[in-house]
Amino acid sequence: MSTMRPQEAVERALALSRADDCVVIADESGTANLRWAGNTLTTNGVTRSSRLTVIALRGTGAGVAAGVVSRAAVGPDDIEDLVRAAEADAEGNEPAEDAAPLVTDGASANWDEEPAETGIGVFEGVAPALGEAFARAQEGDRRLYGFANHVLTSTFVGSSAGLRLRHDQPTGLLELNAKGAGGSAWAGVPTRDFTDVDVPGMAEGLARRLGWGERRVDLPAGRYETLLPPSAVADLMVYLYWSAGAHDAEDGRTVFSAPGGGTRVGERLASLPVTLSSDPAAPGLECAPFVVAHASSRESSVFDNGLPLTATDWIREGTLTSLAQTRHSARRTGLPLTPSIDNLAMAGPEGGATLEEMIARTERGLLLTCLWYIREVDPQRLLLTGLTRDGVYLVEGGEVVGAVNNFRFNESPVDLLSRLTEVGATTPTLPREWSDYFTRAAMPPMRVGDFNMSTVSQAS
Repeated sequence: MSTMRPQEAVERALALSRADDCVVIADESGTANLRWAGNTLTTNGVTRSSRLTVIALRGTGAGVAAGVVSRAAVGPDDIEDLVRAAEADAEGNEPAEDAAPLVTDGASANWDEEPAETGIGVFEGVAPALGEAFARAQEGDRRLYGFANHVLTSTFVGSSAGLRLRHDQPTGLLELNAKGAGGSAWAGVPTRDFTDVDVPGMAEGLARRLGWGERRVDLPAGRYETLLPPSAVADLMVYLYWSAGAHDAEDGRTVFSAPGGGTRVGERLASLPVTLSSDPAAPGLECAPFVVAHASSRESSVFDNGLPLTATDWIREGTLTSLAQTRHSARRTGLPLTPSIDNLAMAGPEGGATLEEMIARTERGLLLTCLWYIREVDPQRLLLTGLTRDGVYLVEGGEVVGAVNNFRFNESPVDLLSRLTEVGATTPTLPREWSDYFTRAAMPPMRVGDFNMSTVSQAS
């Protein structure tokens, strides 16, 4: 939409609509990135993209049918074709089971302002720090690889019912991988603007881990006391969150389904008083404070566009308190309306230890770096399998004494909650496996007395 502002595209689409009701979503994104390999910056670039989504709603004697069409790079002359395509889609569809009155309250004060932009300047503090890290790595016979990415998306939601809502979402991350005689080590951080990224600290931590890896210890598969750092915890808890839809739970499809029908809301899941929550206003994790639904599914509804979002506890002090709800699923389950929110935080009891303090209190156990290639094995138990990556270390007598082989694990994050023996202090973290989809997370390190390393893995 280079020749038309996204707000204008929304208004034009609404004016052209012949449907009974219409919702239009315009997304305008800018992306800036840096990449490096072998202690050298390799590429950088800036791109822009746009997408326009039209949701046409057609009343019938039996309800309301919805038609949804979304296209990239829509110009002024293309908007009418997009609107007609959505209306044709609605004509061919049966009434939607999630139909509900459109949200009518909502107008953003900054609706008319220009879309937010990013650029290569967002890395002005990061690039020099990387140069210094490259020099130190070279001196230590280490090689650094990785990338930094920043996306700034302005989303505009307008409707025939009067909505004019806007949200500007910054999403950034930096991943740093070090290779040397001690194998491979990884660190990653989420960020909104890169002013809080500590490149020297990340590089120093990786050098320390490579030092640990210079001694190798082979261990068999088995159940081990295991320390999971915040990144690994995030990957498990994000998958749990994605699986916590009320619709599927009510239908008996998931680990959150109650035997005999209904959901497990109200049941204690965790052995320690942990709280898993989302809040669109959480400092450092800020996200859209209203529903943005480009399509309907079992977890989202186009009819809910514009619904306000508020802080929600999914698990409160160990007890399951909420499941992700649309207005449709809330009517079915009788539970409060709690739509999905685009961030996730976990906290344990106050005064939680740092990961370093937890290591110092470990007589013998494993310390993980991160998890990857996570796949679901059994949705009824939320049993997941995956691999460890970039460093598994043996802790003895409160000290890391060497690196061990990688493992394939088989664990359910829900079952894991029932076997926690310690929860540390919460910090912002980057889910390694899900960083393409979910970056706004804050998690604690956790200790599990019997983490199931099901087989030895040859992955490096």
